Formats: sequence, structure tokens, C-alpha cells
Amino acid sequence: MNARFRFWLITLAALLAVALTMSLGRWQLSRAAQKEAFQASIDAGAALPRLTGQAMAAHADQVLQLHRVVLLRGRWLAQHTVYLDNRQMNNRQGFYVVTPMQLEDSSDVVLVQRGWVARNFIDRTLLPKIETPAAGVEIEGRIAPPPSKLFEFEAHDTGLIRQNLDMNSFASEVGTPLPGVSVQQLGPASEGLLRDWPPVETGVEKHYGYAFQWFALSALFTILYVWFQIVRRFILPRRN
Repeated sequence: MNARFRFWLITLAALLAVALTMSLGRWQLSRAAQKEAFQASIDAGAALPRLTGQAMAAHADQVLQLHRVVLLRGRWLAQHTVYLDNRQMNNRQGFYVVTPMQLEDSSDVVLVQRGWVARNFIDRTLLPKIETPAAGVEIEGRIAPPPSKLFEFEAHDTGLIRQNLDMNSFASEVGTPLPGVSVQQLGPASEGLLRDWPPVETGVEKHYGYAFQWFALSALFTILYVWFQIVRRFILPRRN
């Protein structure tokens, strides 16, 4: 391989490396912009006036109401309470307790993530005690996606303790359609449940960090190419 051919081969490889790392850096910046727009939508939804449960249920697309505060009045369908296992709050393992609520003066039912409770690590099947009033209740919550899903071997669970909750299957159990969203109950600890819900993490900083790494790598390729292929090859020999 002669020197001229090697020079152009290295030049082509350097150009491709710089183009690839620059494009990856720009892609990470575009992902960061998307996450910032998502965060802005969360903030905008949280700033909107509080909804009533009936207004939420009547909306054609509840997904557009995500992160908005809602006031629910109704009664718990306690017989359909489910404990979602392997859920963390304040770095502790336990259950998310979810219970459907039938709205006041309505046939609409909303799935409520009522809070978190610690599990018994000696006997997994020993459920902690929580209070579920039989009379009508009023709660304030935040419209949220359905409970997040964890890895599981089976298609879906049944019973009181479950790994995940399939909304369509659960609606069949309850005997009524459920919205495509849930409500995370807000407020201080009560009824044996904590409600220190983790904030929604958009991961903007992560994408900026990745973008910096790709741009830095692109700059490194450029500096190495200029030094070894131009400075040492053409400039330094002339000075000597």
C-alpha cells in the first residue's frame, strides 16, 4: 500500500467517523428537545385548573389530560383491590395498592393508584392492613398512565397480589370499561398508605451528556487526523 493511497484511505475513514459521531450527537440533542417538550407538557398539564371526575370520564381522549389534577368523589369497589408487587417508594420494596372507584352519581369507574405499603418479607402472601372506607369518599389525585409494567413470565396475573395489571383484562374482572388512564391519589399518608410518588423523570440531562460525549469524540477524531495526517506529514517536515 503506497503512501498516497493510505493517506486518502485514512482521510475517508476520518471523515466517516466525524460524520457518524456528529450525527449521533445531533440525534441526542433532538432527543433532549423531545424530552424538554414532554416536560413542558407535564408542567402545563399540572398548571391547568382541577378537573372533576365526571369531566375527566366524559373527555373523548383522557390521555390528553395526563398530569392534570382531578377531584374524585365516589365509592371504592374494594372487592377489586389489587396489590402490585415489587414496587418501590423511598427505596423500600412493597406494593402499590390500586382500587377502582365508581364515581358519584355515575356508572363510570376509574382506576386509582391509592398509594404504597410495605410488604411482609417473611410471608409474601400476608397482606398488610389498609383501610378502605365503605362510604363515599373524596380524593384529590393526578391523572397518570396505568401502573407501569415490570417483567413477568406469564401474560397477566390474577388474584390479589400481581406483578402487573392488564387494563383490558382487569376491566373484564370489574365488569365495566375503564379509561386508558389511572389516577394517582395525592396527599399525606393515610389509610396505611404512603403517597410519595416519584417525579416523572424525562432524562434530559442524560441525552445532553451523551451528545457531549459524541461531539467530544468527533473533535478527538478531527484533532488526531489533523495532527498525524497534516501537521506531522506536511508542516513539521518543512520546518525541519
